[in-house]
Amino acid sequence: MGEIEGSYRALPTPGTRLGTQTNAGISTLEQGQSLSSKSQGKGLPLRVQGLDDVQEFYDMETKADGQALLNEVYRRLNLIESDYFGLEFQNVHMNWTWLEPLKLIVKQVRRPKNTLFRLSVKFFPPDPGQLQEEFTRYLFALQMKRDLIEGRLHCSENTAALLASHLLQSEMGDYDDLADRDFLKLNKLLPSQDVLQEKIMEFHRRHLGQTPADSDFQVLEIARKLEMYGVRFHPAADREGTKINLAVAHMGLQVFQGNTKINTFNWSKIRKLSFKRKRFLVKLHPEVHGPHEDTLEFLMASRDQCKVFWKNCVEHHTFFRLFDQPKPKSKAILFSRGSSFRYSGRTQKQLVEYVRDSGAKRTPYQRRNSKSRISSRSVASDVPKQSLSFNESLRVPATPSSATVSFHSLRTGSPAPHTPPLAGPPISLKEETSQAATSSPPRPAFPGAPPDSPQASPPSLAPESPLCLSPSFQMSTLSLPGQAPSPLQSPILSEVGSIPLEEEDDEGVRRKRYPTDKAYFIAKEILTTERTYLKDLEVITVWFRSAVIKEGAMPEGLMTLLFSNIDPIYEFHRGFLKEVDQRLALWEGRSNAHVKGDYQHIGDVMLKNMCALKEFTSYLQKHDEVLTELEKATKRLKNLETVYKEFELQKVCYLPLNTFLLKPIQRLMHYKLILERLCKHYTPEHRDYEDCKGALKEVTGMAAQLQSSLIRLENFQKLTELQRDLIGMDSLITPGREFIREGCLFKLTKKGLQQRMFFLFSDMLLYTSKGVTATNQFKVHGQLALHGMIIILLDVPVEESENEWNVPHCFTIYSVQRTIVVAASSKVEMGKWIEDLNQAIDLAKMSQEKSGLFLESGQGDRSNRSSDEVSLEQESEDETHSSRSSLDRQTHHRANTTMHVCWHRNTSVSMSDHSLSVENQLSGYLLRKFKNSNGWQKLWVVFTNFCLFFYKTHQDDFPLASLPLLGYTVSTPGEFDGIHKEYVFKLQFKSHVYYFRAESEYTFSRWMEVIKSAASAPGRMSLLVPKDAPEINGN
Repeated sequence: MGEIEGSYRALPTPGTRLGTQTNAGISTLEQGQSLSSKSQGKGLPLRVQGLDDVQEFYDMETKADGQALLNEVYRRLNLIESDYFGLEFQNVHMNWTWLEPLKLIVKQVRRPKNTLFRLSVKFFPPDPGQLQEEFTRYLFALQMKRDLIEGRLHCSENTAALLASHLLQSEMGDYDDLADRDFLKLNKLLPSQDVLQEKIMEFHRRHLGQTPADSDFQVLEIARKLEMYGVRFHPAADREGTKINLAVAHMGLQVFQGNTKINTFNWSKIRKLSFKRKRFLVKLHPEVHGPHEDTLEFLMASRDQCKVFWKNCVEHHTFFRLFDQPKPKSKAILFSRGSSFRYSGRTQKQLVEYVRDSGAKRTPYQRRNSKSRISSRSVASDVPKQSLSFNESLRVPATPSSATVSFHSLRTGSPAPHTPPLAGPPISLKEETSQAATSSPPRPAFPGAPPDSPQASPPSLAPESPLCLSPSFQMSTLSLPGQAPSPLQSPILSEVGSIPLEEEDDEGVRRKRYPTDKAYFIAKEILTTERTYLKDLEVITVWFRSAVIKEGAMPEGLMTLLFSNIDPIYEFHRGFLKEVDQRLALWEGRSNAHVKGDYQHIGDVMLKNMCALKEFTSYLQKHDEVLTELEKATKRLKNLETVYKEFELQKVCYLPLNTFLLKPIQRLMHYKLILERLCKHYTPEHRDYEDCKGALKEVTGMAAQLQSSLIRLENFQKLTELQRDLIGMDSLITPGREFIREGCLFKLTKKGLQQRMFFLFSDMLLYTSKGVTATNQFKVHGQLALHGMIIILLDVPVEESENEWNVPHCFTIYSVQRTIVVAASSKVEMGKWIEDLNQAIDLAKMSQEKSGLFLESGQGDRSNRSSDEVSLEQESEDETHSSRSSLDRQTHHRANTTMHVCWHRNTSVSMSDHSLSVENQLSGYLLRKFKNSNGWQKLWVVFTNFCLFFYKTHQDDFPLASLPLLGYTVSTPGEFDGIHKEYVFKLQFKSHVYYFRAESEYTFSRWMEVIKSAASAPGRMSLLVPKDAPEINGN
């Protein structure tokens, strides 16, 4: 129970108002005694319960409004980021209701002296990185604890136990069996705590060394991914009378059936919110549901409940979407229509700017229930370290970046503000009237906000398991590695939503704070790509491991082979990333240990780690065996095949699964290319040159040793990927078979030219058509052996009867089985196919005696045709129906693989294109803008496999959207584009236009280089070019 505080209030008398001299009064109260409310006559004693469940009393004036009480609570707590919070109380219907700041307390609460007010979180930001104060995150963690206890935060038992373990770590410190059992016996963290006690303690054992601030951050990181994060239900019914629950969040209106979210209406889709008696009305923009279904109606229990929910919507929209509070309405002289209610606090943008600019003194605070009671709340380390061994807080600013902050303004010491979504099409939030609500002036916007999709925590591994990793690895695995503060809300390419950003006027001033040397940006490329690489390894070491352990689908021998080879590599690169991260932080001058010049190099870190990496060469050499055994096991074991396919459909597996197994060897090639650029940049006299040269020598030796293995593995991976996407091909993986090219050509049939997907291998040519179902697989129509094949270019039109049939870019393929006529989409495409076909035929002819890989004559054909007969293929109805039923039995496949992109973009890709794409992998933050918008979005962008993948932050587990680049052109904006920023490049495919802005000249040139290698058709090479031909990889 807190102390009862009292105060004197000087009551003015007539004499004092006239300036009359007064006598000095002598108090007869004893020390520590205050005047009671009865003696003052006008006091209003109120009881407020904090998030730590401690109750305190406040003596307010009888005519005090809600804001006066809120100010007093925030003052006593010394709460800086106060606008996220509010006071709630139970009304006569026992429903929790928010105390309105602008209304008198006595007009809102029937018996205020007997009412318990409760401090609670009112606005839940989608990312805890937006909370700049450690104390604020502590209060948010207490709110999550309260929601868990009250059953509001629904989640799986595993996730609930993980949350409870972090709360236990925050309050009790490191694991102690006896102390943990005593604490859990006396304190309730979960409704079903007794059942989960052992699991809670097991998780707690893995949080060794985690500070209370770290634990708070982990609690928020896990909670914010849950579907019920910050959700407060308002019971309602739809037009059919089905019982549902309505809720409002940062992104808009949510509809639940039970505890399952069935719909979300983003703010950008909503035109007006209103209510009439018991009916709550949502009017959408016509393009969302069409002009005839633009109003949704929900029936609530009473008008009062309708109004309460409407007010919550008004406040959330203003707080998260607007820059400033709307101005108050002028009162009508005679009649008033609608409600005058408005949000009276600061918006999220204003709050972030206030904390940043005010320089508010951050004083120590007390954790009442924790052994670590005092926190320094230091400015420099306000964001806690993650549970990963590397310190992400060194690299990422304490808050998300604002619309008005450039890349170079991100500094730990001076947190950058976050800008919520700009106001889109104005939303009318009103009561029983069509009059538009007052809001800030309309600004350009992108619709929506990111979805809060829960990510289940991977299951734990038994300590005695041979696959159990070190405690640090277990900790990062089982506590869902927390994200460092977000530089932006999730901007994505789909309808789910995005958040616009603008550039700050004083960008040039801020930019000077960061190094401008090209070597710095080259070193930064090591850091950004290493972050992506580590996330790729986690797909195998964390997520796939969890899937196979959960289902018990993988034999123990294969488990040991797979994870004993990749786990040590993962552990090594975690340590390497930490070193690079810390060096870049020192290089940027964001450390007290920084002395100019002492840390502005990376060669020593690279040399040390490249030498250490040589010890892992034996693990890398076994990847060939791992990939082969995994493929054999999936064919042999039905359960493993099912788990494998289901895992590939998960968001975290954004590429074919076996692609991730090639990443460790491919990463050596990346190191080699980056070190070559560093050595080329430095002069021989530079102090960092020798170290970089030494590191390059080490990694070149390893790359040369593993080069042949990489070529073999990439070919094997491509064949297995095609095998899963092709129907009617029993065994594509044959010793000696090499993939050469895949792409779209038009084949002459009795129906005319039909689109077909062709696949060229070292021994045969396949042609297929795409299925008619959602499986995205291709059905094989024919197989042509390369042995004896002849290619003839049709330079002149072919005359049939009296009509001239003239199709450009045609050529004829004569094989032993059949003859077909095909047409390419362009002269360039035709040249690629003819060149690859001719050289593949020559190689097949030379290797005929050495291998027995060629198909028997007629194996790929259903009929015997002469070699000079042109095949005019016509698929029967029976074939089509058979294809459909075969496809329907298959599982859904990913639609962004190269074969599907080639099909839709009418282009082709060779194996050398794949190799070049692997060499040119890149990642980092970019600003993106759509063609018809003025706002810029900050995204973590990863380029790999001919795609750009977009993430909210570099620590997200899966991409929010992808953009296949095949067919796109990349250029710099022209005058008609109206882009007057530097380091901007433009991507365009037909009418689709995107603008991206890099942070420096070097990063701009790198992005242009790698995208050109994937997007521009003339820039891609043929696989079988002569060895003396010049390289076109831009390096």
